[in-house]
Amino acid sequence: MADTTNDAGIGARIKELVDQEHHLRSHPNPTPEDLTALKAAEVELDQCWDLLRQRRAKQETGENPGDAKARAVGEVEGYLQ
Repeated sequence: MADTTNDAGIGARIKELVDQEHHLRSHPNPTPEDLTALKAAEVELDQCWDLLRQRRAKQETGENPGDAKARAVGEVEGYLQ
């Protein structure tokens, strides 16, 4: 994961991942490598959004947003939508 020490760094990484996701989805005949890269981008994107939400929640409640930590893939991917 990229710089996760501040909201701007997380936001920049989210933008990179969204761009990567759009690029990979635009392939008319994706290779197995493309599909693997797409899945990895989706998972990291979920982790980044989760971390950003944690940081914002901590800040809103007067806690240190720097204490937020990226959660394990299984935990983040297990959330119900």
